[in-house]
Amino acid sequence: MTEQGVRWTAEQVLALAPDAASRKAGSKLGAAGPWSGAGCSAVGAVWGLCKGSGSKPYQTVVDTAGPAYKCTCPSRKFPCKHALGLLLLWAADAAAVPAGADAPDWAEKWLESRGARAEARQRKDEAKPADEEAARRRAAARAARVTAGAEELEQRLADLVRGGMAAAEHAGYGLWEETARRMVDAQAPGLAGRVRELGAIPGSGPGWPMRLLEESALTHLLDRAWLGIDRLPEPLAATVRTRVGLPASARGPAVRDRWLVLAQYDTSDGKLTTRRIWLYGRESGRTALLLSFGAAGRAPDLALAVGVVLDAELVRYPGAGQLRAELGERFAAPVPGDAPPPGGSVGEALAAYGLALRDDPWLDSWPVTLRDVVPVPAAEGWQLADADGGAALPVTGSAVARPGLWRLAAVSGGAPVTVFGECGHRGFTPLAAWSPDAPGTVPLT
Repeated sequence: MTEQGVRWTAEQVLALAPDAASRKAGSKLGAAGPWSGAGCSAVGAVWGLCKGSGSKPYQTVVDTAGPAYKCTCPSRKFPCKHALGLLLLWAADAAAVPAGADAPDWAEKWLESRGARAEARQRKDEAKPADEEAARRRAAARAARVTAGAEELEQRLADLVRGGMAAAEHAGYGLWEETARRMVDAQAPGLAGRVRELGAIPGSGPGWPMRLLEESALTHLLDRAWLGIDRLPEPLAATVRTRVGLPASARGPAVRDRWLVLAQYDTSDGKLTTRRIWLYGRESGRTALLLSFGAAGRAPDLALAVGVVLDAELVRYPGAGQLRAELGERFAAPVPGDAPPPGGSVGEALAAYGLALRDDPWLDSWPVTLRDVVPVPAAEGWQLADADGGAALPVTGSAVARPGLWRLAAVSGGAPVTVFGECGHRGFTPLAAWSPDAPGTVPLT
């Protein structure tokens, strides 16, 4: 329940599901039948008892301001199907989850413990002394190891060019993996990731020599940038440090705004799950990216419902574009958003991506909002075309394979829509859509 008494939509709730199986199981529990003692408060807490296979019902409570979840079921997924079912019931049936009720003791105890832990973390952060000299020595030692790794990688790339790109197909992946491990030893995970991508290119189909040459050139550029980082302007140096894989901290003044949650999706490399959450500031007009990480098999902690608006502060990370930010203090419970961010044409989206590349040549994509575009099938895949037929962007191959594209086609129905997504050299990945005929944000992830 929001402070304005407006509840989330079912789509916003289902966007929190960690996977399709949870989405399906949670939907089955979104009816009043298995629930008892349900209620919600004005500050965003929702609770209820769900009848399961055991003698005791599961105790489920959700803090929608986080959101955060607690359930006595044995599931290791967050949110579990009971939390999703409770939120769906709360979204659809005000009578089944009445507002203004007193929280039961078990729910109140959990909510109080969350507040106490947050206060303890804040006190600990404020009291923790900073050993700046020790941090400087650690940073210098790591920089020396990264430099040694970058020099070794330069030699590897020179050998590749000297031997000819065609030879890379016969060398196999083993040599690339060995080089990647040495970059990990050099504490340069960004370089290790780029090396693994290079090793996969010879098996990527027709045209791979050109792609290998292009990606090798970008890796060489990053190497040379690191080796000459002292001569770079600070914004570009910060970008290079991030691309190489050095950790960075959010710093600078906090920006308070009404942040619309545009999209949320997860990617995994088998060892780490990365969650990307895109936000748009209603008053600042800025786009921001929140990142959250989880170990393999566990969902990242941070989760925000797509389409809601947060009254909160963000602190930016350094680097070109300064898209990445850290979520700071929140001042109110989330409320549903109503309108999409202002968008532009396909040409304006390409111009924005080009400007971003000027500051960060290793950028894969840039967040843009397309206004009045129509999804249309093309000879190879799909395109998003300006309604006036002026230009079109190809939809990326990965997006074509996902059900979100069909959802976008259904929302559009052949009419112009507004679409938010990532625009890059591989095409456009649609992540959210808005239609004049359908209220609210439609997640496409």
